[in-house]
Amino acid sequence: MTSRGTRPRYRGRVPRFLVVLDADSTLLEDEVIELLADAAGTRPQVQAITERAMRGEIDFAESLRERVATLAGLPVDTFVRAQQAVRVTRGADELVRGVHAAGGTVAVVSGGFHEVLDPFATGLGLDHCRANRLETRDGVLTGRVAGAVVDASAKAEALRTWADADGVPLARTVAVGDGANDLAMMAVAGLAVAFDAKPRVRAEADVAVVDRDLSVVLAALGLRG
Repeated sequence: MTSRGTRPRYRGRVPRFLVVLDADSTLLEDEVIELLADAAGTRPQVQAITERAMRGEIDFAESLRERVATLAGLPVDTFVRAQQAVRVTRGADELVRGVHAAGGTVAVVSGGFHEVLDPFATGLGLDHCRANRLETRDGVLTGRVAGAVVDASAKAEALRTWADADGVPLARTVAVGDGANDLAMMAVAGLAVAFDAKPRVRAEADVAVVDRDLSVVLAALGLRG
């Protein structure tokens, strides 16, 4: 697995195409920040902000900072508990295997957090991964994001960066997501797939998958009948 397009997993050949997945509610069944908020006792507050952001009603970066602020004081071992609670979406492994077998690469870009996402990206054999990082001090969360927020524009830039690193033209890239924060990368990609998505995302996508099974995306790529 690589971050921001360093060394991809393929060897000696240029990938035929690149598939970039959103994480929360796409690659993963859960909104990871809500799992962290459970430990902080702030899930209702965080969930309400998440829904407004996913509908595009408020700026994602600002909403993320507001949600992360509610996590201040959580111990870092909360990450492990969140990992244990996260569920990988049905068909994810089949999708990755199918793309790799067809000579493609697979990436995940997330408004969530490396601290929880990385083990799943590694376990699935993804080629690239980018997400936010949570600032910690003395073994607890400070309630701040470390570095720039991975927002809609950052997702689009990650897709461009990985396509360039892999030698894949943008016309042969695929973006799969469910919320307003995915629209920018979906606009850049050659094929935009809405996965069990919000109405606005379904309306702007090229293909809509309504079943919560990522292997169905293989059909959209012409890799399954």
